[in-house]
Amino acid sequence: MTDGLITRIKDDIVLYGALAANVGIAVAKFVAAGITGSSSMLTEGVHSLVDSGNQVLLLYGQSRAKRAADTAHPFGYGRELYFWAFVVAILIFAVGAGVSIYEGYRHIIAPEPLSDPLINYVVLGVSALLEGTSWTIAVREFSRAKGDLGWWQAVHQSKDPAGFIVLFEDSAALAGLVIAALGVWASHAFGDPRIDGAASIAIGLILALVAVLLARESKGLLIGERADPAIIASIREIVQAHPAILAVNHVRTIHTAPDSIFAAISADFDDSVTMGEGEAIIEVLETRLRDAVPTLASIYIRPENSAAAAAAAVSQSAPHP
Repeated sequence: MTDGLITRIKDDIVLYGALAANVGIAVAKFVAAGITGSSSMLTEGVHSLVDSGNQVLLLYGQSRAKRAADTAHPFGYGRELYFWAFVVAILIFAVGAGVSIYEGYRHIIAPEPLSDPLINYVVLGVSALLEGTSWTIAVREFSRAKGDLGWWQAVHQSKDPAGFIVLFEDSAALAGLVIAALGVWASHAFGDPRIDGAASIAIGLILALVAVLLARESKGLLIGERADPAIIASIREIVQAHPAILAVNHVRTIHTAPDSIFAAISADFDDSVTMGEGEAIIEVLETRLRDAVPTLASIYIRPENSAAAAAAAVSQSAPHP
């Protein structure tokens, strides 16, 4: 039991690291905001609290996604993680950004008297240290997963939202800490507490931008995205290499989970192949495909004449009245 718990923590180290950091940071920020009355500190506290809730939701989504397939969901529950990732994006926008912008506006309209900013600087410094640790873990794990891809390309092609969500959240958190520190300093330097409120609005706008980007990526995963083009090319090559296959008409894939792919393959078999021989050939191809691409959870190979497949493709692409 202990070994299983350790394994789960290692698998989700990015989420656990971010959760531990954000819970501690949220408490410290709320205490500092209560003592000093700083709008940007209160905003940062809400930000960290929302981030903590997001990590809990993603961990819950990870757990739900690992349930075994059943008759109601024959391809498993893997895409449930994508649903919770979309919920996280909505929470960041509605709660994180919304509260931040509202608090900033409220403090501009009715600014509170300035107080000693020392506790704010201490909390911001500790927060930067903890957020920086979480951010470093997220960057390291995502860098290892992305391989040779560029950062944005890797985010766009990633099928595991937990990694890039934490990366985006921590990056936004570090930017928010810098803005909050500048807001506190400028408020005291110029004797105008409204600057602190403006800093809170700026933090809210950053969160809104991050939420929009996350929602966009999560939506694509929730609707269904194809496998990596290199995987599709490998599938086509393996099937095409069999001497009984005259042509591969199409390879259609969809991720049913971050590490689970469904592949539907249309192939033109040699006309001399009997039904029994075709079944044996399909079994051989499925074995070769799973050996080459372990993430192929479900494979469907359909014998189909190339001309018929082409006609069907044209019919499907034609506009319907």
